[in-house]
Amino acid sequence: MFSTVQNVAVDCADAYALARFWSGVTGRPLDPEARPGDREIQVPLGEGPVLHFNEVPEAKTVKNRIHLCLRPDTSRDPEVDRLLGLGASFVADHREPDGAGWVVLADPEGNEFCVLRSESDRRGPHG
Repeated sequence: MFSTVQNVAVDCADAYALARFWSGVTGRPLDPEARPGDREIQVPLGEGPVLHFNEVPEAKTVKNRIHLCLRPDTSRDPEVDRLLGLGASFVADHREPDGAGWVVLADPEGNEFCVLRSESDRRGPHG
């Protein structure tokens, strides 16, 4: 007997705004019934768990214990630039001179996430 991950829940102050940010990150639309002011909104990812945004009264105060790691379908560095343009903020740079590593960003409410190298970057000259 096993359990299936149904969703990844993100506590937030503004479910609609944060869901719109993550919709832009993933290229997936909001649930068609989502409206501004809704306290819970989902971004279906197509395959796998749903991103579920749930409004809570308390603000984020410490580093995430669980976070998302994104593997872009383009190269990592242009994707980092795109996400910063969507409203992410830069947290930490763990890129290595040989191209390995990752970048830590935060969404508009401060939830950290990582941007990894793409599969094509991984197959490149530095593997």
